[in-house]
Amino acid sequence: MKDAGYSIAVYPGDGTGPEVLREGEKVLAALAEGGPAPWHLTRYPGGGKYYLETGREWEPEAAAAAASADAILLGAVGWPGATLPNGDIAGRALVLGVREELDLYANVRPCKLYPGVRHRISGAYHEVWSPKNVDLVIVRENTEGLYTPAHGRLTRARETEVAVDTRVITRKGSERVIRYAFELARSRGRGAPLDAKLRVTCVDKANVLEGCRFFRETYDRVAAEYPDVERDYAYVDAFTQWLIREPERFDVVVATNMMGDIISDLASVLQGGMGFAAGGNVGESHAMFEPIHGSAPKYAGKNQVNPFATFFAIEQMVRWLGQRHSDARLTGQADRLERALAAVLAGGTARTYDQGGHVSTSAAGDRVVEEIRAGRR
Repeated sequence: MKDAGYSIAVYPGDGTGPEVLREGEKVLAALAEGGPAPWHLTRYPGGGKYYLETGREWEPEAAAAAASADAILLGAVGWPGATLPNGDIAGRALVLGVREELDLYANVRPCKLYPGVRHRISGAYHEVWSPKNVDLVIVRENTEGLYTPAHGRLTRARETEVAVDTRVITRKGSERVIRYAFELARSRGRGAPLDAKLRVTCVDKANVLEGCRFFRETYDRVAAEYPDVERDYAYVDAFTQWLIREPERFDVVVATNMMGDIISDLASVLQGGMGFAAGGNVGESHAMFEPIHGSAPKYAGKNQVNPFATFFAIEQMVRWLGQRHSDARLTGQADRLERALAAVLAGGTARTYDQGGHVSTSAAGDRVVEEIRAGRR
């Protein structure tokens, strides 16, 4: 435990990012009521809109803060027309740049359907998609694969003739993210909803791709160290149907970068949509947490978007801090926040437009604050 409190660097970013982070700050303040705040937050501007205004994605002190903070909380980045000279979105430094600089190798995406939340699959309610059957985590390798800068174009006479993206799969990158997934299965301790077995599912395309064969070989080597955790395998194309048809058989899922990116967004429909999807970017000594829904510029300033992804990102952040620093106070705060979120969702009193309701972003935050305070009494 830090006597001075944990430092949290906050990057609101673009579009709806500042709106949802304002609600997140309200929730953190409510958790800290009744005693010295266990954390202190510092905001830093940056992102696509900031780039259009200043010619910089962020300031040097903002970049330095990311490296020195105990944790990082990100809103969202991306703004219409904000593009770097190389074609990347402006604001990349706040996301991919931080992942690369701090070696945040594991992208951790919980997928849990809470009572009171409507999943986003069209059609009638089905038992497969009930809350008791959706509780898994997707762990995605975060630093290599197809998202490395091993790409380019062949241009002649100002015409692009060839574009090449090279996938990079390394032993180190594969081994550490797979080990993270097995350790997570152990620490979660509850197993898959279907049978309560600790299970790590390796998702790949090893029947076609050499990098995936290497990833699976590495999975098998690491899995041998965890005899208490069941091995499981799925080709990514088959996994997409199994995830929707039988989510209850999955506990922890591990995948390479792009495949994990795609299947984790697919999984979000089971938990109510992107408005509930939170993610952690975790390394050996640093971590950044964020709602996954993006900046949604068309909703900016309307006080409409769902802030629960931000609340769940904060719950994930506080829990990570507690575990990393062996601080029972923080793990207790994370438990309190999760109970409050579950209670509000079960009551159906904070449904925003994406859940068929009419509650505003700020009113949803107020409802969660009320429940936190009620839980303390």
